[in-house]
Amino acid sequence: MRLCSTILASVTQWPKILSRSAKQEKSHKAEKKSGGRYTPKSERPKSYHSPRWLLVLMMSFLALGVLVIIVNYLTILPGGASNWYLLAGLVLLAVGFWLATKYQ
Repeated sequence: MRLCSTILASVTQWPKILSRSAKQEKSHKAEKKSGGRYTPKSERPKSYHSPRWLLVLMMSFLALGVLVIIVNYLTILPGGASNWYLLAGLVLLAVGFWLATKYQ
């Protein structure tokens, strides 16, 4: 019986909750916002620009890696097409991509 009366009481409160005015809604949101802790704004770090040599080195490794792979498949390198040339080209590309993650 108590359970039924509790459910009935909560159901009868719904129209009051749903018909809350806009003014009450704004004040409710303002109370909710001001309840937290104040966090001061942090200073922005100074912008960091990578040195020019990093860009040149990154592009050089990427271009050299692609060039080694293409020349390997054209069998221009001594010894013909070899997996070692392919591996060297992939390593050069990997170093170029690693340097690209350092560039800002």
